[in-house]
Amino acid sequence: MQGLQMVAVVLVVCASLKLLHLLGLIQFTEDSIDDEQEQYTIRHRPEALEQLEAQTQFTKKELQILYRGFKNECPSGVVNEETFKGIYSQFFPQGDASRYAHFLFNAFDTDHNGSVNFEDFALGLSTLLRGSVQEKLNWAFNLYDINKDGYITKDEMLDIMRAIYSMMGRCTYPVLKDDAPRQHVEIFFQKMDKNKDGVVTIDEFIDCCQNVSAPPPPPPPAAQ
Repeated sequence: MQGLQMVAVVLVVCASLKLLHLLGLIQFTEDSIDDEQEQYTIRHRPEALEQLEAQTQFTKKELQILYRGFKNECPSGVVNEETFKGIYSQFFPQGDASRYAHFLFNAFDTDHNGSVNFEDFALGLSTLLRGSVQEKLNWAFNLYDINKDGYITKDEMLDIMRAIYSMMGRCTYPVLKDDAPRQHVEIFFQKMDKNKDGVVTIDEFIDCCQNVSAPPPPPPPAAQ
């Protein structure tokens, strides 16, 4: 796979697919879904499926599957960051996934209220799995832009890189050197920071990701 475009997208897609599997959402078949939406006694109820269907790229049937799996793991209808970390870390026992899960949680928590509800989850997955390339890259940029000021700094990218390597643990071949995250950040900025002002804007990020000749940043954690 060549180019920053695909790597940037795969990074967030792989992470989200792991969460999807983790919540049991890919274990259901269409035959197991009732035609009518089930009623649950929970503190948060999602918007009408018809409204979510209009806002996402999912069908009503798919949204029913997603909601049932979400409810099974999150009976309250919302997920806070600590719960998110605990669930996510189960798929990376060889390392420490808490830091990366923190960044991923913040990307899903679009209104920054400290929780992710079903609508947040469905909208995020719709973008990652079925959005346009532009939408996926916007989502990836938002993940890297930790303080949400519209720029990616070297410190922000270094935090993300270190979080990825901590999550992967030592189960990599060849074994990564301690300075690997910083080296990748330097390569990242050499290619993306076109005007050399020390930050990467959304336009620079997208332009570079769409240039398939650019060398990729470190690969995402492989699905297990």
